[in-house]
Amino acid sequence: MDERVWKFQPSDHEAVTALFQDGIQEHIIPSFTHAISQPLHITVTLCFFTVGYILGGGSVVLALLAGGLWIGLLYYCCYEFYAGYVRLKLNTDMRDIAGFYLSSPDNCFWVAEAEINGQPQIMGIVAVEGKEPPDSGQKYGELFRMSVSSASRRTGLGWRLGQTVINFCKERGFSKIVLHTSSTHSAAVALYYKMGFKLVQTPEEDEAPWWVLWLVRVSLLRMEKILQPCKDM
Repeated sequence: MDERVWKFQPSDHEAVTALFQDGIQEHIIPSFTHAISQPLHITVTLCFFTVGYILGGGSVVLALLAGGLWIGLLYYCCYEFYAGYVRLKLNTDMRDIAGFYLSSPDNCFWVAEAEINGQPQIMGIVAVEGKEPPDSGQKYGELFRMSVSSASRRTGLGWRLGQTVINFCKERGFSKIVLHTSSTHSAAVALYYKMGFKLVQTPEEDEAPWWVLWLVRVSLLRMEKILQPCKDM
């Protein structure tokens, strides 16, 4: 499969934002399936059915309504966890990609094109932002917006995008690359491990309320790849 990677151009914006949105929201249904199949959630679902049946005087309709409300809440939380994230990012960095990622030499945003049925299409994106902690003189890069279309997965495109970020960060003299992802992105997590990233912690804070994370049964992950030894080591 022919592939081409280049820096983001304004003409790419519509295709890039569509790929980003689809890549995040495709996890809604798998996340809901995972959440509803958890033993605790199965127990709670049965309790709602039972309570609805008892309080409704043996009404099957009220039992189904009570259980349905609980299942609906789970789906809503799964939906909002991902759709809400997309809305937030489309109104921040993804609203002005050139201004956010291309206005500083320490930031960049790449677009990958591949041929699908003989037609070139944008099939992958990735970004990096250079950061420098106030208590350290060492800059590092944070990987953002990694997304590969389902039609181009298992072709090496994700690896190539990740390697593009690694090479960029090495050229900028960054000490490491960090990224944040979730446990539901299993394919991406596996790719990061293959590229040399290691799980360093599970962050406790996120844009989503704690109770949404608990219901959705998602773990947030922070991963790092060291690019060069620290000066004090």
